[in-house]
Amino acid sequence: MNFFRGVMGGQTAGPQPSGAETIQKLCDRVASSTLLEDRRDAVRALKSLSKKYRMEVGTQAMDHLINILQTDRSDSEILGYALDTLYNVISNDEEEEQDENAQKQADDLGTQFTETFIQDPEHITLLLTMLEEFDFHVRWPGVKLLTALLKNQGVQVQGIILVSPMGVSRLMDLLADSREVIRNDGLLLLQQLTKGNAAIQKIVAFENAFERLLDIITEEGSSDGGIVVEDCLLLLLNLLKNNSSNQNFFKEGSYIQRMKPWFEVGDDNSGWSAQKVTNLHLMLQLVRVMVSPVNSPGATASCQKCMYQCGLLQQLCTILMATGVPADILTETINTVSEVIRGSQVNQDYFASVNAPSNPPRPAIVVLLMSMVNERQPFVLRCAVLYCFQCFLFKNQKGQGEIVATLLPSTIDANSISAGQLLCGGLFSADSLSNWCAAVALAHTLQDNLTQKEQLLRVQLATSLGKPPVSLLQQCTNILSQGDKIVRRGSKVQTRVGLLMLLCTWISNCPIAVTHFLHNQENVPFLTAQISENLGEDERLVQGLCALLLGICIYYNDNSLENYTKEKLKQLIEKRIGKENFVEKLGFITKHELYSRAALKPQPIFPSPEQMLFDHEFTRLVKELEGLITKAVHKSSEEEEKEEEVKKTLEQHDNIVTQYKELIREQDAQIQELKEKVSSMTTQTEQLQATVSQQQSQIQQHKDQYNILKLKLGKENQSQSSQGDTQLNGLQTEELSQLREELEELRRQQTLLQTQLSEKDALIDSLKSAAKAAECPAGSDNTELLQELEALKNQVQTHLAEIGLLKAERQELLRRAEAGPSDTAPPSDGSSDAAKAELENRLAAQTAEMEQLKESRSGLEQQLAAATSTAAILQTEKAKLQTEVQESKKEQDDLLMLLADQDQKIHSLKQRLKDLGETVEDEDDLRDQTSDEDDEDED
Repeated sequence: MNFFRGVMGGQTAGPQPSGAETIQKLCDRVASSTLLEDRRDAVRALKSLSKKYRMEVGTQAMDHLINILQTDRSDSEILGYALDTLYNVISNDEEEEQDENAQKQADDLGTQFTETFIQDPEHITLLLTMLEEFDFHVRWPGVKLLTALLKNQGVQVQGIILVSPMGVSRLMDLLADSREVIRNDGLLLLQQLTKGNAAIQKIVAFENAFERLLDIITEEGSSDGGIVVEDCLLLLLNLLKNNSSNQNFFKEGSYIQRMKPWFEVGDDNSGWSAQKVTNLHLMLQLVRVMVSPVNSPGATASCQKCMYQCGLLQQLCTILMATGVPADILTETINTVSEVIRGSQVNQDYFASVNAPSNPPRPAIVVLLMSMVNERQPFVLRCAVLYCFQCFLFKNQKGQGEIVATLLPSTIDANSISAGQLLCGGLFSADSLSNWCAAVALAHTLQDNLTQKEQLLRVQLATSLGKPPVSLLQQCTNILSQGDKIVRRGSKVQTRVGLLMLLCTWISNCPIAVTHFLHNQENVPFLTAQISENLGEDERLVQGLCALLLGICIYYNDNSLENYTKEKLKQLIEKRIGKENFVEKLGFITKHELYSRAALKPQPIFPSPEQMLFDHEFTRLVKELEGLITKAVHKSSEEEEKEEEVKKTLEQHDNIVTQYKELIREQDAQIQELKEKVSSMTTQTEQLQATVSQQQSQIQQHKDQYNILKLKLGKENQSQSSQGDTQLNGLQTEELSQLREELEELRRQQTLLQTQLSEKDALIDSLKSAAKAAECPAGSDNTELLQELEALKNQVQTHLAEIGLLKAERQELLRRAEAGPSDTAPPSDGSSDAAKAELENRLAAQTAEMEQLKESRSGLEQQLAAATSTAAILQTEKAKLQTEVQESKKEQDDLLMLLADQDQKIHSLKQRLKDLGETVEDEDDLRDQTSDEDDEDED
């Protein structure tokens, strides 16, 4: 400690050591001290001297400091001092203002020390390991040091981190740190890490960076947040710009929907802070990155659709029409809306329906065009409105027709301002920038739309009172070629370039418009005069555009005007201008310095209004037509005739080719169908082949088993022959014994089954006889009983009839007895009493007989009932017997089948015994032998 007091402390006698000497002593102390406390104090002293003596500390102490990081990992305090010292040496951030030379020297020094540090990639790996330490005094200076290294040597450090295991993942953990200082500096680190490196950008994105960053933006207050929101937005821009993979991941992760709340502004938009303006500006840029025209068309269209569906486009249009929005935010919002609707029919239709909150309401397009043709509006805002109008009409023939319709006589509304009226007003105003913007806007209403080019020929303009109206085409050419006042107004290059671009776009690929243009006798002489003159540098572009316009009149000429056919125009060029001179003047367009700049991007971005000369779509038209016009001018009439013939031949060939294409399509369809059939049959064939292969394999296995058995039997036969066929080997003897036992068992089973079958047959026969016996008596008894009962019924009926007659006679006698004697009555001689007594006797006898018959009938009925019951019982027993007979027959059939199986098995066993060389007697042979013996006995 006395050493440090001498170096850093109070006054000492003698000369004071220089800074370099002090640093050298401290470095020696760091290298040689065995006590951690001494080394820590020495590193602390180096840290305090590192800003003032940056060169000396960096040169002498860097290796010692790196060694401290490697060896003293257990002490967070000395690690923090070492990291701070390295940061002071490497970082170029100076608090005090310096002149340009001093700052350049500091930058060079930082770059030099950075190169020294990263010469060994392990130093970066060591630093990444330091970032895993949770201790604030280690992690924070480590983050700052790595950020400084990336600033000085970004590409080299990125390469080392990229190949370091889990290098990017360790840095992503900084966003989850609860200490805001580390998290915020981690954002700055990731900004430097992701600059210009698509591979690292993808890794960071797939480490859930979008989710974390959007969460931080929301926590910090979105557009009302502070510098942390700005840092998050800058990092998001790094991850998404020119990285289609991350853009797709951002869209698929539904992160576009989370951008909508950023643009929710209130009614009172006054007093925006500078930070809010910056945040919202970056948010708008983030939206533009997702729908940029440089992206693939499919990805752009998908993002545009998503922005409309989630309401983001509607929210942007709300800002567009809101009041009190700062000018730069309004400008950037217009540019953002432009690219969200560019080429998307749904979004373009929605934008056409947006109205400004005015009284009466006006379409947003009209309000924007009013700003574009107003020379008091900021230049960047006017450029943004032009870009918005161009994007609204891009691939939007419906919108083009609606704009042109506002210029046609049948649709003009005198009580309201239309888009067409604003464009015509800007086209002929005194402001050259308004002339150029209006001309380019009108050209976009005609882009790739032949119908609207022809419709625009109908537009008539009123020039002054008392004079007939002139067409829009005529008025444009008049500005270029007639009148002193008009010439002075049109003498500005910007105005003339705008009008010439409009005319070239209008008449290209439209022979009717070419005819209308040539019909004005003053147009061709004006163009040839402009081209043939030797003008200054500023007029060369006008000459080139005039040459292009005249070339279009040649190339798209249908020869309907006799004085201005293709051939006559070419002769005029050759006489007045010269073909080579004409082609040279035509080349002035593409050689202009502003041409290539406009060809890069669709958005009109110009440093100043004077440089606003070319439109992006027009540069595409020039590129397409320049070569065609050059060829057309150099061609002779014979070549053109040949070309016409070739064209006709090509058309015929095209027709033939079209027919063949149709035939080929049909054949392709048939081929595809056949291919599908072949594929299906191939699949079936493969399945069959697999089955065949499997069966062949099984057959081969069986063959192998057969060959093995055959070989085995052959060996056994050889063994038998060698032993004189007296005995079998042990295996054969055992197998023969087993087969004999099985044969005897099967014979016993057969005998038993035959016995059971005989018993069943006897039972069936007895049942059948019993059933027949049961049927016969029952039937005869019933018949006799019925006959007796019927005879008894007849007797009863006869007796009942007799009793009836007797009763009638008795009634008659009683009536007579009650009537008394009369004159006519016979004499009472006692004969009537005798008759009456006889009648009563007879009646009593008949009654007694009737009683007997009733008793007899009752007995017969009882016998009949008993016989009927007996018959029913017999019928039930008969049914049971028949069922038993059927079951017995079934069992008999089963026994017969069993006997057949046993016979078959016996036969196979006998055959096997025979194959094995055993003598076996068949039953048929035994029966024949037995019969022969019986015959011998009889003899």
